[in-house]
Amino acid sequence: MAPSADVGDRHAVFQPCHGTAPDIMGQGKANPTAMILSAAMMLDWLADKHGLEGATEAAERIERAVDKAYADGITPMEFGGSNGTADVARAVLAAL
Repeated sequence: MAPSADVGDRHAVFQPCHGTAPDIMGQGKANPTAMILSAAMMLDWLADKHGLEGATEAAERIERAVDKAYADGITPMEFGGSNGTADVARAVLAAL
């Protein structure tokens, strides 16, 4: 669930902080939350680096949508729930 960033002076890379999980590949079980939050981190960085006010707002909206999806009861499989990749993505999109 952890987003991550490798930030240099001029460039940055944003990605989930986890492995590839080949044991669940193609089964729709992977939790996309870290990737979604990594995108929000990227937007924050772009806002700071390039003064893009709209990117800050977009990052905040994504973070709030993730929070709402979990508050509304989405529970990924690794936490004992039955919600897979598509379920989590749909819940976050609906919250947006």
